Amino acid sequence: MITYFQAIVIGLLQGVTELFPISSLGHSVLVPSLLGWHTLAKAQSADESFYLAFLVALHVATAIALLVYFRAEWVRVIGAFLRTLRTRRIETADERLAWLLAVATVPVGITGLALEHTLRTVFAKPVAAAIFLTLNGFILLAGERYRRRDEVRTLAARHPQAPHSEPGRQLETLDFKEAGVIGIAQVAALFAGISRSGITMVAGLARGLDHEDAARFSFLLATPIILAAGVYKLPDLLGPLGDGVRGQAVVGSLFAGVAAYISVRFLVRFFETRNLLPFAVYCLVVGALCVVRFA
Repeated sequence: MITYFQAIVIGLLQGVTELFPISSLGHSVLVPSLLGWHTLAKAQSADESFYLAFLVALHVATAIALLVYFRAEWVRVIGAFLRTLRTRRIETADERLAWLLAVATVPVGITGLALEHTLRTVFAKPVAAAIFLTLNGFILLAGERYRRRDEVRTLAARHPQAPHSEPGRQLETLDFKEAGVIGIAQVAALFAGISRSGITMVAGLARGLDHEDAARFSFLLATPIILAAGVYKLPDLLGPLGDGVRGQAVVGSLFAGVAAYISVRFLVRFFETRNLLPFAVYCLVVGALCVVRFA
């Protein structure tokens, strides 16, 4: 089973890596393997296991932390969404953001239901996770390089600019097709080692957003997806798979929630002035070392 010490370590790991663009799924495979917790590492790619039931609680805690941090924005967005259902019109920035989030959620939601189990059992293993983590580093580097291209700058300049220090179009100027593309990009995060927040940010940067709004959209978009995935799998924790790990799940969730809240607070400020380069370097170095270690 899982000890309370392991629950705390994995809870902290989940809270941080789910939001940092370095892949929580990849780290939930690699870190237990590096620490010699092989039972947990193998359980990640099992059809069903106590470890997966435990991780459900951590995902719910992470989503709750995001809801708490962005609570004011979510109140506006949900209210705006309900208003559009009544008026059948999209008139304000909050109403448009609500539908952008809805559109971007659909691709990964459908694909996750269809393929999450298969991709996890096949690829949630140390060597594969290390390879995909390295690939994640290249994706982040490519995103930073692509954003500096003239066509992206021209695209951003054609729209009203975000009130930030870095040039970039306002988030609410994305069209629904662009939101759909960003949603499709998230599907890659079903592979252990590819970061959901990282690839979403790269897709946003490619459409002319600045780092601050790309990160904001990524975190808002992650909230319903993580929460829905956790709630969908919650019966696993409440059923036989959760026997013997529910106490550890509560403790791990507390640490995951606190770590996620601190992480999102840090990252929102970080991306006001910084970019994805440090995380790209981390993924390249750690991923390459883990490929050597587990190959």
